[in-house]
Amino acid sequence: MRRIEFHDRNEEINEILGILEHEPSLITFIYGPINSGKTELMNHVAKGLPEDYAVFYINLRGRFIRGYEEFLDVLFEIDEERREGNAREYAKAILKDLKHISGIPIPLNLFEMMLERKERSKDVFKYIESFMDEISQKYVPILIIDELQVIGDVRINELLIYKLFNFFIRLTKETHLAHVFAVSSDSLFIEDVYREAMLQGRCDYLMVDDFNYEGTRTFLAKYGFSKDAEEKVWEYCGGKPIYLVKVINAKIHGKEVKEEVEKMLETRTSQILSIFDDIALKRVDISEDAIIKVFSLFETEAEVRYERLDETKIFLVKRNVLFVDPTTRTIRPQSKQDLLAIREIQKEA
Repeated sequence: MRRIEFHDRNEEINEILGILEHEPSLITFIYGPINSGKTELMNHVAKGLPEDYAVFYINLRGRFIRGYEEFLDVLFEIDEERREGNAREYAKAILKDLKHISGIPIPLNLFEMMLERKERSKDVFKYIESFMDEISQKYVPILIIDELQVIGDVRINELLIYKLFNFFIRLTKETHLAHVFAVSSDSLFIEDVYREAMLQGRCDYLMVDDFNYEGTRTFLAKYGFSKDAEEKVWEYCGGKPIYLVKVINAKIHGKEVKEEVEKMLETRTSQILSIFDDIALKRVDISEDAIIKVFSLFETEAEVRYERLDETKIFLVKRNVLFVDPTTRTIRPQSKQDLLAIREIQKEA
């Protein structure tokens, strides 16, 4: 199997490295359209860091977290071999083995103690702070939470997300112990975060978008695409990395590029049309006219500004048809393919 190599993220990489060069002071939210390469970017950066950085990567993608125990399961990497009295002793014992870890290491005995004290969720944050404080004597700790919105509705006495925000503020702005990156493809979650008063002046935002025109053509050229084929892919797919990889794999397997991108657009159009099936079957409480009215915004424009998000726009964002950028108050289709599908549907309405 031919591996598709990492491509064209120098601007974002340099911005992240610039953040890491300074003392931790802000939470950084990494956001962008779905499948734009946010997770791939963070993994690429983490793997290329010098040895004086310790990365703790927590991936919530696909995890169903309903309460305290599930939260602990995804947060920690349980060490069944060691038994230590506290976080500092444990951190000292494993210092030489740190580099890039999936979760925050914890000895089994301390993890079981946390499970027994469900009402003391603050013990979790106390452990992590003590652990990070000890680790910071030798390394620069980096905490990456991928798909943070998964825990948006989880309650442990109160909404867990607010406890996490407060803790992240403490790790960065107050104690300067660790860099914190929160990754999310849920633009409504980011929109909520952007309006959150407690985070004002305590966080920053880094957009990871699809590739631009030149980046897309350069990427495709590496795999032997002709100029005409590059143009055809850009016309139908734009710079969405996951679509480009699909077309590259199709070409490698001898398929015609034009036929593949046309088929991909047909499939995406059918998926969006299924919304109208749901409306007809009364599975959703949105009217066809309301959907078409929003689609008409993109008849001639690829992106529009919004004054407020109404019920229909929010519905289409949740269905991954539209993407909201709260930092510019703009809304647009999730991809060029979505834009073409929307225009086709709007034209036939």
